[in-house]
Amino acid sequence: MNKRDLITLLGGAAAWPLVARAQQAAMPVVGFLHTQSPEGYVEPMRAFRQGLKDVGYAEGENIAIEYRWADNQTDRLPALAADLVRRQVAVIVSNFPGVLPAKAAMTTIPIVFLTPGDPVTQGFVASLNRPGGNVTGISFFNATLGSKRLELLHQMVPKAGTIAFLMNPSVPTRQVDLQATQAAAQTLALKLRVLEATNESEINAAFATLAQEKPDALIVNPDPYMTSRREQIVALLSRLSMPSMHSPRDWVVSGALMSYATNVVDSYRQAGVYAGRILKGEKPGDLPVMQPTRFELVINLKTAKALGLQIPDKLLALADEVIE
Repeated sequence: MNKRDLITLLGGAAAWPLVARAQQAAMPVVGFLHTQSPEGYVEPMRAFRQGLKDVGYAEGENIAIEYRWADNQTDRLPALAADLVRRQVAVIVSNFPGVLPAKAAMTTIPIVFLTPGDPVTQGFVASLNRPGGNVTGISFFNATLGSKRLELLHQMVPKAGTIAFLMNPSVPTRQVDLQATQAAAQTLALKLRVLEATNESEINAAFATLAQEKPDALIVNPDPYMTSRREQIVALLSRLSMPSMHSPRDWVVSGALMSYATNVVDSYRQAGVYAGRILKGEKPGDLPVMQPTRFELVINLKTAKALGLQIPDKLLALADEVIE
């Protein structure tokens, strides 16, 4: 090898890291904004990345993902959203509490939301079929299933007279779900005892009230914070030997009695698909809001036995999954 060839070879080798950095910089970046912490979202995040793969994007290969977790501190969301804007991400995916801060921080970057409520009444989109603007996403309508949850819980505990309803008053969809549950309680001639909690101490206080008043069963209204306190709440339920209804199925896996919800994990996969389609050039305003087509009833058989409950045959037939 002559001197000129050697210099050429060394010069090329020195350039390789620069080329690699240039290729990495050219990768589209997806911003992921969430109110919770990553520990509780391993399966949904795996599904989200699979959704991206379904349309041709693999993290670390031809796409980068910038994660911003608020760790249950919603006041951090505006700063986290602004940080993603400075990072010049190509699209932002967010669960519903982060959508409005994300919209406030940007007007042009596409946003894909995940919400348990109605995105029209929440002010995210103009309509479900034609969202318009730079926002679209997935609504799993978990927060509008209160009446069905109460009906199913009543079938499990038919002699119940009073049902407690634990909710987070800071959740935007709380009134819709509460009103639906109250209407169902009136139809079934049940008394609904509403309790509120926004932090760990208030959850403990709510269960102290439950221990004193002894209602026949409990519905925990779905929201990200309550889900983050799942283990605490399930342990408190166990001490009271109280039947309960939840959303999503993770509660039942943790030992609660029942859940009724859409498949939230699949909703995260769909969010990944939408993010990928937007990266390929589709406009978010032209992508209709995805809605659930199937709802899942999950029952924990071991918990039912511990509570001394005989699961009605009708419920067993309806159940999509019975955990033993």
